[in-house]
Amino acid sequence: MEDVFAFIENNREMYLTWLQEICRLPSVAAQNRGMKETAEMVEKILKELGAETLQVSTSGYPVVYGLFNPDKSKILSFYNHYDVQPEDPIELWDSPPFAAEIRDGRVYARGVADNKGNLMARLAAVHAYQQVRGELPLQVKFIVEGEEEIGSTSLEEFVHQHKELLRADGCIWEFGYKNADGRPQVSLGVKGMCYVELTCRGANTDLHSANAAIIENAAWRLNWALSTLKTPDERIQIEGFYDRVATLSPEDYEALDQMIYSEESMLKNLGLESFLLDLSGLPLKEKLVFQPTCTICGIESGYTGEGTKTVLPSVARAKIDFRLVPNQDPHEILRLLREHLDKHGFSDIEIEAYSLDYPARTEIVNPLTASVRDTCIEVYGMEPTLMPMSPGTGPMYVLCQSIGVPAVSVGVGNFQSNNHAPNENIFVEDYIQGIKHIAAIMEDFAKRDLD
Repeated sequence: MEDVFAFIENNREMYLTWLQEICRLPSVAAQNRGMKETAEMVEKILKELGAETLQVSTSGYPVVYGLFNPDKSKILSFYNHYDVQPEDPIELWDSPPFAAEIRDGRVYARGVADNKGNLMARLAAVHAYQQVRGELPLQVKFIVEGEEEIGSTSLEEFVHQHKELLRADGCIWEFGYKNADGRPQVSLGVKGMCYVELTCRGANTDLHSANAAIIENAAWRLNWALSTLKTPDERIQIEGFYDRVATLSPEDYEALDQMIYSEESMLKNLGLESFLLDLSGLPLKEKLVFQPTCTICGIESGYTGEGTKTVLPSVARAKIDFRLVPNQDPHEILRLLREHLDKHGFSDIEIEAYSLDYPARTEIVNPLTASVRDTCIEVYGMEPTLMPMSPGTGPMYVLCQSIGVPAVSVGVGNFQSNNHAPNENIFVEDYIQGIKHIAAIMEDFAKRDLD
């Protein structure tokens, strides 16, 4: 691969320009900003690289599809998304969120880590390989959706209607990061998610807090409801919540034991003394990878501005995500949550479901995992952290495992990329290495025996 790697190095400025150009389009799905323009840019790049392309309409934003070398038998697909999170709070950014400035060896932009850096690294790898070798060594498909940041609400519809477009021998999933010690992370699955908003309503208007003596406070009532969900030892109290959690196999424990996780570097970089429950070693890795969670993502009620305002809130809301593990069902968790609140006297609290994603796993021993791992050593000069599942979530099950496609995650982010936060960033060198890694994966996977 030295010839391809040299080409990538010689054209690094061009590939950085590609990245800056797409990051300057504010493709915020939640606000329908820049979505049409960004989808068109992705399709334009694919066409310029020689792909057969489609913009597949859905009930939401279109899926951009690209196909290279349709006559080759072995198929590698790439799943990415062109939408990004809103940039708020803007005042906490050190440069405009869509300026894509490069400083101190990093590119700063909303969406540069999640997920445009990975998308452009993969497109750049295709370009570099073609320029040096003439054509790609296998059939390559790109599936680039526009709704990942709002729950991939139309993706299941797309998969159901276009399964023939998605057939592949393996899929490189959208994300990937380096750990605090600089070691690449390779993930073989994702946790599922049940993301909900709880709403508690009291009086039909906010009141003077003097009325708190006789009028129920919606914020307190929501707080009491939330306190029933989880104990301080992190045990989720919803009856039946753990019933379907898969028992770990000896192979799972072996994978955790071999998984490299730099605890000291992570704590130091986060300014922490210890992890939750003072966990370390195997129990820490087991909780991170294989245990479900219940997290309050945000609470809103009453007055939280500067100074004082003596108010009795009439409405209180909380957003909660439950990260789920095999074999939990997000729809069942939603039902159990409703039953739990009703049982504890909170039947008045409303539940609105936003994301219901199934957990997904790829077996550790498979040709794609071997390709990603071996080429990781070639490109980065070290063994990756091989995670049986990522603690994050995405629509991997519906797009891959549900139709028999193994999926592996690897990418150009870092553990402080600030996904979904101000000053989102990736390192320039990580981006260039990521291009090389994808080029190496394509060549290696093309030679692998799938049996």
